[in-house]
Amino acid sequence: MTGPKVAVLGAGSWGTALAALIARNGFPTVLWGWERDAENIAAIDGRGENARYLPGIALPRELRATTDMAAALADAGLVLVAVPSHAFAQTLEALAPLRPADAGVSWATKGFEPGSGRFLHEVATEVLGPDVPLAVVTGPSFAKEVAAGLPTALTVHGSDPAFAEQVAQVLHGPDFRAYTGDDMCGAELGGAMKNVLAVATGVADGMELGLNARAGLITRGLNEMLRLNVALGGRPETLIGLAGLGDLVLTSTGDLSRNRRLGLALGRGQSIEEAVREIGQVVESLQTADEVMRLADRHGIELPIASAVRDVLRGEITPAQGLERLMARERKAEYPVKLF
Repeated sequence: MTGPKVAVLGAGSWGTALAALIARNGFPTVLWGWERDAENIAAIDGRGENARYLPGIALPRELRATTDMAAALADAGLVLVAVPSHAFAQTLEALAPLRPADAGVSWATKGFEPGSGRFLHEVATEVLGPDVPLAVVTGPSFAKEVAAGLPTALTVHGSDPAFAEQVAQVLHGPDFRAYTGDDMCGAELGGAMKNVLAVATGVADGMELGLNARAGLITRGLNEMLRLNVALGGRPETLIGLAGLGDLVLTSTGDLSRNRRLGLALGRGQSIEEAVREIGQVVESLQTADEVMRLADRHGIELPIASAVRDVLRGEITPAQGLERLMARERKAEYPVKLF
């Protein structure tokens, strides 16, 4: 297969996995990483292994890697950003003057802009301008499984249907299904908020509260996602699909999830500092919980589970106190307000 050159920016586990997928699908692919990670980038380019983030997984020999962003972006027909949310704006500002004029920009980053709480598509529009096609890649996916070629399904929501289709085309392959949509707000909310809710299920499992509690938290967590999404103008069906329910179930139950592992550690009595040190990578929920609750407060939406997680992560209450607070809530209708 021949097609556009794809520049993947961000050589962590997720960026590397997506770059490997696209290269295996036959598209010329260059993976870019920061100069501070030069040794690992050289190993990806020379030995075909990201030993730091995906040890033991062979990457396609066609995949190139570099710390030179200009070289990565040269002649690219499509850009895919896969950096943590705190580095998203910085990365876009660096790529903006180097982006080929006809290359749209997509991202597989989940979260909000730290501090402002803005959705990432709002940040991208401000940095790149209103005329650049944008798309978010999201859904239930662990980088290790994608890199290993295990079956996966994701969704691409974009501001321009043709660009969303282009992004889906480079991702779609024998073991990877890529769907499309146009609800960027709902897709981004699902990808961000599920990290907060995964902490809650992790805490419950760490406290050995049982499978009933886990199922209840996932279901009521989905309810919180739906209510906030509707208030923001997103569509409910977005969060019943891969961007919401799918990602929520995976992140809440799969032990490859950093956010679930944080919750497990807290539920077993570890401190946040100890848990983050053991995980060794960015745990998005530490920032996202605050941003979710700012959005909820702004729109007058009550989110009991997300609120409890935020307060636990701030150290204002213990996990046991968070559980007590949730169980003490008054009895009410499951859906007092119609969502659909």
